[in-house]
Amino acid sequence: MPDILSLSKLKILIISHNRIQYLDLSVFKFNQELEYLDLSHNNLEKISCHPTLNLKHLDLSFNPFDALPICQEFGNMSQLEFLGLSATQLQKSSVQSITHLHISKVLLVLGDTYGEREDAESLQDLKTQSLHIVFPTGKEFHFILDVSVSTTVSLELSNIKCVLDDNGCPYFENVLSKLQKNSRLSNLTLNNIEITWNSFFTILQLVWRTNIEYFSISNVKLQGYLDSRDFDYSDTSLKALSIHKVVHDVFSLPQGYVYKILSNMNIQHLTVSAAHMVHMVCPSQISPFLYLNFSNNLLTDTVFINCTNLANLKTLILQKNQLKELVNIVHMTQEMKSLQQLDVSQNSLMYDESEGNCPWARNLLSLNMSSNILTDSVFRCLPPRIKVLDLHNNRIRSIPKDVTGLETLQELNLASNSLAHFPGCGIFSSLSILIIDYNSISNPSADFFQSCQKIRSLKAGNNPFQCSCELRDFIQSIGQVSSDMVEGWPESYKCDYPERYKGTPLKDFQVSELSCNTALLIITIVVPGLVLAVAVTVLCIYLDLPWYLRMVCQWTQTRRRARNVPLEELQRTLQFHAFISYSGHDSAWVKNELIPNLEKEDIRICLHERNFVAARALWKISSTALRKVTNPSLSCLPTLSRANGAIMNSTLPTTISSMKDLIT
Repeated sequence: MPDILSLSKLKILIISHNRIQYLDLSVFKFNQELEYLDLSHNNLEKISCHPTLNLKHLDLSFNPFDALPICQEFGNMSQLEFLGLSATQLQKSSVQSITHLHISKVLLVLGDTYGEREDAESLQDLKTQSLHIVFPTGKEFHFILDVSVSTTVSLELSNIKCVLDDNGCPYFENVLSKLQKNSRLSNLTLNNIEITWNSFFTILQLVWRTNIEYFSISNVKLQGYLDSRDFDYSDTSLKALSIHKVVHDVFSLPQGYVYKILSNMNIQHLTVSAAHMVHMVCPSQISPFLYLNFSNNLLTDTVFINCTNLANLKTLILQKNQLKELVNIVHMTQEMKSLQQLDVSQNSLMYDESEGNCPWARNLLSLNMSSNILTDSVFRCLPPRIKVLDLHNNRIRSIPKDVTGLETLQELNLASNSLAHFPGCGIFSSLSILIIDYNSISNPSADFFQSCQKIRSLKAGNNPFQCSCELRDFIQSIGQVSSDMVEGWPESYKCDYPERYKGTPLKDFQVSELSCNTALLIITIVVPGLVLAVAVTVLCIYLDLPWYLRMVCQWTQTRRRARNVPLEELQRTLQFHAFISYSGHDSAWVKNELIPNLEKEDIRICLHERNFVAARALWKISSTALRKVTNPSLSCLPTLSRANGAIMNSTLPTTISSMKDLIT
């Protein structure tokens, strides 16, 4: 391993699960700051020692060492907290160099050939608080190793196989019986066990009489049949028993007998999980149980129905079972007077309001009903003094507004539901923690923090936020609260739509004030429009535009009528070819110039010969005459243009040929 020579500041080195066969610790002589070295799961058979190392963690376990790989120099590792070893032979002399060290945890993995030459007292001089011994896999337990190390507080034994004798496991029972010598031992863990049912309860009875307070059994395979026996519950120091992941190959087992032994244990904590347990009986007398964990089994709604002997129980965990009716769970807890925490998550619970009231245990403070199929109605079936409520991953769309009795609720988890809005704090006056991420919330209320004054933690990320003006107000309200209050901000708060904003963090979303302020938008658009309309109206009136428009309309109608009526009929009804209206100032020009030029042809002229001022009467005269003119032509005489009202005149073109063309 020459590559690490230059890494003088190296503190942690993990090279496990490789094919290293030989190790010379001198390669670490320049790594004076190295504290953590993991060489487990290699092919190491030999190591060369070096005196300069002062590690805190050294793992040489799961290697094919023959003898314990303990160097004389290991005795100088005054900071050593973890030591992992492997060997196929144990000798008391092998550990002498480290017996003066107080190591927090020692892991000892025994090779497949262990047991041929065994020194039962080889570990007695070790000083460690936690000792984990891994026996050979798949080998019948015929070992005499004394594991009752005097300084050990926690002991774990792995790979215990004892199935050849259905009446017992004498070698392993002998090992357990010696544990009584260690008055400091309080934790015992058995892992990967393959024994008979009779041996299982024999081991349980042996441990019952030791000083052990916490006993854990995991990965258990049980074989054979169980003989009827009495279990002696007296004279025990045991406080907690945990049995996890049990499989058995006997289906005719008297399960009622097993349940009876477990239910009548006079301990405070009992865990039986992943054991395919289909039922549990009520204790025969008032039980000292404070904690029961039956998670990942096959229990149904009928468990503990009408059971009055669990009055001291404070915590009940029925996670991942076969529970279906919430009402049955409610009635189950009714007799548990001290129950404070209940976990019925990962079941198939439903609630129907027609099934009546929900008389929960009155002291229930924490309720976990996550990962069920509950709907909005569940809020009408909650404990009266509930403080912590977990309903994540259900089918809740909204919280009914008429719900009452939740004034004490402090923590609410509604993640992974179908909520469209934030729940208000009107019915949750004490709410301080709200988890509502992974819902369908698009427009959260901007006044949420104002209405929920006691909120100190909000988790609302990963919702399909609609980036709009309403959301801008919510973003501004987040900026006004402490950054620690909004969990996951800003990385899990992103726009989902409109499409152009998809994926944009809410903190980067910006929209103009004009598009969000309706009043400002109205002022910006309507006021200039009104000003423009008024200006145009005044200008039109000043320039007589209405009069011009009416004249154009009249001219257009007359022209259309002239085109649609046959020429013979038009000539029969024709009264005038032209209408001339003029001011007295233009009288000489009209009589001397205009009229003589027009009368050269055979046309009829309607002459309005008078001196006038533009008025309504003139418009009536002009309109009447225009309707009698076949094809009028509009013109403004110079004098009339300068006259008051800028009077419009209707005349024919100056050329007769043009007039004929218009008529035809």
